[in-house]
Amino acid sequence: MSTDTTMTTTAAHSAGERTARKHDPGAAPRRRRPGRLRRIGLPYLLLLPALLLELLVHLLPMVIGIVVSFKELTQFYIRDWGTAPWAGLDNYSLTVDFDAPVGEALLRSFLTTCLFTVLSVGLCWLLGAAAAIYMQEAFRGRGILRTLFLVPYALPVYAAVITWAFMFQRDNGLVNHVLHDQLGLTDSAPFWLIGDNSFIALLVVSVWKGWPFAFLIIMAGLQNIPRDIYEAAALDGAGVWQQIRRITLPSLRPVNQVLVLVLFLWTFNDFNTPFVLFGKAAPEAADLISIHIYQSSFQTWNFGTGSAMSVLLLLFLLVVTGVYLWLTSRGRKAADA
Repeated sequence: MSTDTTMTTTAAHSAGERTARKHDPGAAPRRRRPGRLRRIGLPYLLLLPALLLELLVHLLPMVIGIVVSFKELTQFYIRDWGTAPWAGLDNYSLTVDFDAPVGEALLRSFLTTCLFTVLSVGLCWLLGAAAAIYMQEAFRGRGILRTLFLVPYALPVYAAVITWAFMFQRDNGLVNHVLHDQLGLTDSAPFWLIGDNSFIALLVVSVWKGWPFAFLIIMAGLQNIPRDIYEAAALDGAGVWQQIRRITLPSLRPVNQVLVLVLFLWTFNDFNTPFVLFGKAAPEAADLISIHIYQSSFQTWNFGTGSAMSVLLLLFLLVVTGVYLWLTSRGRKAADA
């Protein structure tokens, strides 16, 4: 009995000390356990390799590119680019002088890229949304069609674009064989990889490999819309188009906002598609700004001007992204209100 009494007294005394320390502001703070510190610091420790890679792969080259844009870096200073003369804002002045050949070519490339991006993003979203909405209804072979729709997105970019380059050949390509030889839609076999038709060829390839991503994202967003809403709308007499307009599109607004932004950034910065499709020298009709900056840097060996173009492109994309996010956030707040 004495042992039990002693243990009870000790426990009560300890509880009283903890209570007094809790309510006493002047009491010394209790030491944290080392294990808790390790648990708090573990996430930052795990993120450290990713932060270092981000610094080395993206941030450091970006800073170097900004520095190069203020230098007169040509092929004569490639071995030691730090000794290149300081050009100040001359590279930027040359780039935005639209009356000069360099600025005029850059402006034409910029406008071509804007048109290409609007058409490509619009068609990718339209095809992806139509396919995703159609695939919501269960039918025989739906799984096989979903898999086939994702094949262009799963294929490596180089393999897909090289295949299209062969298909767009004038004399022995599949496109001309179908359009000219089989269907007779053209008077003669057109050139697709040079001239004005190169823009159409580039747009076809971009949409072909981009719309499955839109299909995948929209199809995932459609899974969160309850089927009861569609059933109730059908009982009220709403047709298919009314359901899409009143239920599907408003419900997909958050998904579409992110999807359109991602597609815009990917398409506007696309370098692999025109480079693989046309080579180092893209036709004027398909001269996207990404390939134009590459040609200005590595064809003429004027890296200062090319870096200035890259910095201006980065600023443009930051401004457009910021305005887009601001407008979408305002629209979201207005819809919630």
